[in-house]
Amino acid sequence: MNRRRIIPVTILLVLLAGWLCCLPGDLFKGTPYATVVTDRNGELLGARIADDGQWRFPPCDTVPSRYAAALVQFEDRHFRWHPGVDPLAIGRAVRSNLREGHVVSGGSTITMQVIRLARRKERTLAQKFVEAILATRLEFRCSKDEILALYASHAPFGGNVVGLEAAAWRYFGRPAGELSWAESATLAVLPNAPSSIHPGKGRKLLLEKRNRLLNRLYERKYMDASTLESALAEPLPDAPYPLPGLARQYVEHMPHGVGTRTTLDIDLQRQVEDATARWSDELALGGVADLAAVILDIRSGEALAYVGNASPGRSRPGSEVDIAAAPRSTGSILKPFLYCAALQDGTILPRTLLQDTPVNLNGFAPQNFDLQFHGAVPADEALARSLNVPAVHLLRAYGAPRLLEMLRNAGLTTLNRSAADYGLSLILGGGEGTLADITRAYAGMVRSYDGLPAESPFKDRIALWYTFEALKEVNRPDEIDWKLIRSVRKAAWKTGTSYGFRDAWAVGVTPDYAVGVWCGNADGHGVPGMTGAKTAGPVLFDLLNLLPPSADWFEEPLDGGVFLDVCPESGMLRSPECPGRESVRLPDRAVDSAVCPYHRDGTFRLPPAMEWYYRAYHPEYQVRSSGEGAQIEFLYPESGSVLTLPRQLDGSQPGAVFQAVHRDPDAVLYWHLDEEYLGETHLIHQMQLSPSPGKHTVTVVDGDGHSVSAGFTVTATSRPAGR
Repeated sequence: MNRRRIIPVTILLVLLAGWLCCLPGDLFKGTPYATVVTDRNGELLGARIADDGQWRFPPCDTVPSRYAAALVQFEDRHFRWHPGVDPLAIGRAVRSNLREGHVVSGGSTITMQVIRLARRKERTLAQKFVEAILATRLEFRCSKDEILALYASHAPFGGNVVGLEAAAWRYFGRPAGELSWAESATLAVLPNAPSSIHPGKGRKLLLEKRNRLLNRLYERKYMDASTLESALAEPLPDAPYPLPGLARQYVEHMPHGVGTRTTLDIDLQRQVEDATARWSDELALGGVADLAAVILDIRSGEALAYVGNASPGRSRPGSEVDIAAAPRSTGSILKPFLYCAALQDGTILPRTLLQDTPVNLNGFAPQNFDLQFHGAVPADEALARSLNVPAVHLLRAYGAPRLLEMLRNAGLTTLNRSAADYGLSLILGGGEGTLADITRAYAGMVRSYDGLPAESPFKDRIALWYTFEALKEVNRPDEIDWKLIRSVRKAAWKTGTSYGFRDAWAVGVTPDYAVGVWCGNADGHGVPGMTGAKTAGPVLFDLLNLLPPSADWFEEPLDGGVFLDVCPESGMLRSPECPGRESVRLPDRAVDSAVCPYHRDGTFRLPPAMEWYYRAYHPEYQVRSSGEGAQIEFLYPESGSVLTLPRQLDGSQPGAVFQAVHRDPDAVLYWHLDEEYLGETHLIHQMQLSPSPGKHTVTVVDGDGHSVSAGFTVTATSRPAGR
């Protein structure tokens, strides 16, 4: 090839290379987008404005056919045929501009407008030439539909509204795919003069443009005469609509600047938000300002509804706080996990008698909610009644470190302290959890029972079934017995109330759904009388009634486990001394459970302290003053207790009332503190003592030489009571 040919070929190659490389890989790189969140079917739940203050939704992939037709007819009738530049349109624009003496038409194609939107350069003839070159390159890269989608995603639609989808929601309150011909035509002509959308700013001209476009669409056979007549009669939009604001706090958790499809169900979300708003407004009259709720689908494990804080429109501190994701004191809501874990491990059987007597462990002295003790309570009944003291005794037997590990494995992400730090208070609200995590952990138990993949350490179906059965017996807040009324939704549910009435919980499960409710105040102040059963419980059942009923209840497993003989009175494995027996299917580890220690010579007899309280609730219990075993026990203090003795306002220190019990109601007890004799008691064995700070031992002895001692520690006296 001679030199005269090489030069032009080289120039052509350079120009071709420049043309091929002239277009950035991402035309709109760095453009900020709004956060757009939809439900499981693509319905818009809510959105957050882009960082630059524009309502610019993430780019769409397709353009609705009505808008596409309207846009092409208005902006670029030869769009489907030209290579990015339309010579006929440019010729018409030149003639018009020369005739009018100024620029009235630019002859830009839709493709060229996409380039202009991306470059944001001053509109000059030189820039138009560059846009034309880049437009041809864009046509080489993208299909016509892709170019339409780029335009529709980035065109201005007035004010701070950018892009078709944002405009459809702001001006018509629905997605672009549902717009009428008139609405589509309005948005097709609007980028040509975006300020005219506002009332009083050229709306007459906007209406004329829209109607001319509608007539053109009719002429091009896009609609029939009746459709045209209806379209021409439609008014222009007025003030912009607010974007949907469902699942407000859930939307806040979504990745910034992208479109996210969630698992929520928009219809259920609306119903749940309406119901929780009604309840929240009612509870606010009593000082309970905030309410959160979560509903999960058991089979998929997905969230169907999420209310981080109900009734956000009611002005109050903390109304925007997402309580469903906030760590709060758990109260008693974790007790089912301890019960199930202890069953699965063989620490207890379903109805093992748990001790319900006063306990003081290094200063930790839990009380039942009713401030009563019952001596001994079957484990399932203790769970259904949410008794605190039996739960503490059970946790002491099972082990706080083991339960903490189980809870973490169940998905409770906020238990980040050591087991020693939590201690036995872990089961009574000493730890914190979120409503979302706890509801998911309950759902995990059901999924595990169903054999579905679950983030749950509870794998024994028999232990899970007994847990659901116990929770089914919880007294309802409305005092309705579901066993008598078929229309009342059956659920296994549990409540919890934190110390100081700061948090009220209720979580319930059916074979299909898990529902969690929290009530309280975001700032943490308590409300006297607010409890899980009375406050959160009614909301829970209101939400359960929004859900489709489950066809079946949890069926008792008919395989697996072991059949063992159980003592009907103690609920423990039967000993040779037990007169009765029940053969029961139990978890495999039940073979390691304790054997009944309460029968001697066929007689059921509890230890003295348990007996003291038990017999008040069980008149059939026979008290026997003789026989083997302990004859005396302290009711207060328990050995190892840590006591703090307050001073009164006058500086006096009345001390504390120590109490013991004896099997023989006529026994006389002789009291000693350390080695000092204090006196004797008869019938009621109580003595008021004021030991000095430090370690002490109290001892009582009966006339037959039976004795019992309890070591305890007195800390420095507290400030006067009442201050």
